[in-house]
Amino acid sequence: MALKDKLSKSEKKSSSYISAKESRRITRFNRKTTKKLEKKRADAGKDPALYTTKMKDENNVVEFDNVCTYFFTDNGVVKAVDGVNFNVPRCSTVGVVGESGCGKSVTSLSLMQLLPRPTGQTVGGEIRFNKGDGTAYNIVNTPNSVMETIRGNKLSMIFQEPMTSLNPVFKIGEQVNEVIELHNKDMSPEDIKARTLEMLELVGIANKEGVYNMYPHELSGGMRQRICIAIALACSPTLIIADEPTTALDVTIQAQILDLLQNLKDKLQSSIMLITHDLGVVAGMADYVVVMYSGRIVEKGTADDIFHHPMHPYTIGLMASKPVVGKKVEELYNIPGSVPNPVNMPNYCYFKDRCEMHCDKCGGVYPPEIQVSDTHVVSCYRYCDQGKELGYPKSVNVEEL
Repeated sequence: MALKDKLSKSEKKSSSYISAKESRRITRFNRKTTKKLEKKRADAGKDPALYTTKMKDENNVVEFDNVCTYFFTDNGVVKAVDGVNFNVPRCSTVGVVGESGCGKSVTSLSLMQLLPRPTGQTVGGEIRFNKGDGTAYNIVNTPNSVMETIRGNKLSMIFQEPMTSLNPVFKIGEQVNEVIELHNKDMSPEDIKARTLEMLELVGIANKEGVYNMYPHELSGGMRQRICIAIALACSPTLIIADEPTTALDVTIQAQILDLLQNLKDKLQSSIMLITHDLGVVAGMADYVVVMYSGRIVEKGTADDIFHHPMHPYTIGLMASKPVVGKKVEELYNIPGSVPNPVNMPNYCYFKDRCEMHCDKCGGVYPPEIQVSDTHVVSCYRYCDQGKELGYPKSVNVEEL
């Protein structure tokens, strides 16, 4: 007997079973929707007024305003980032934390316009990037020709794995030179090389002349990560996105890289958006912390707010799960359950089924953002009476696109 005959309707639903007919419908829908979104994007690029806007606060470098980034997959629409709101102030470090798959990296890729299109699309909201002249780019609608002048110049990214970020067939000097040459057409080859050597020295490489002529495989992991930082900072960007910059490194080198990033941020007067799983890294570097879960922000505030006064049950669980020096425990705390299916998210609070503190209200609509202090915001019904309601995160109905 065929599998589809064996499974009942409820079993099919719970097992994420997709019939051939449904698969064809999803494929047609994805093709039609992404084609429409790509056309809309191309049309926006023809008129600068459609991708030029104003910052709500000139003291911010970037403002994420109800950003929705979805992936149109063969199994359905994955809402990887769904109604995200937060700001990155000037000359500050914002840490974005959460477990794997919560949308941290997708948020940064949306800002860099490095999503795998046409499958991945930012379908709603605004990402405002401050130009510094009273206006801002709405990155969601900004055409690729303009993004090429921003990416690597005003906005740069340090990727997670340096061995895959660097091209194995080009020497280090050529790879750093390329970024400087691309954004500084008037510089001579001698000036470009001098700038590259200056950057290599700036990131703590003693043998800069030797490293300039080496290939990536000739360097250690820490040295390769320093090269990635040199490439990212070569044009003195306004914002540096550090996507788990210390994941592949041992603890001693991690500390050196983080100190280096902090010092360079102060020297260049830049801001850092730090994406990591490591709460210790965030505690040591971040001025502000954003906690994400299943594509939404559950809590945000200053580092002091999040680490000393965590409110959301998920944040409390994260804090309880980290080891504490000098404290002996039989085993670390583990948040029970697993994340919901990203293709079929529930209507109620996404954390409810794993939460040990849920109340009757949690079975209703997704909780609003509640401001409990000037800097501290949490999305949890337990604090409805303790602060001001800011509004609900807004999903985009893909059927209406």
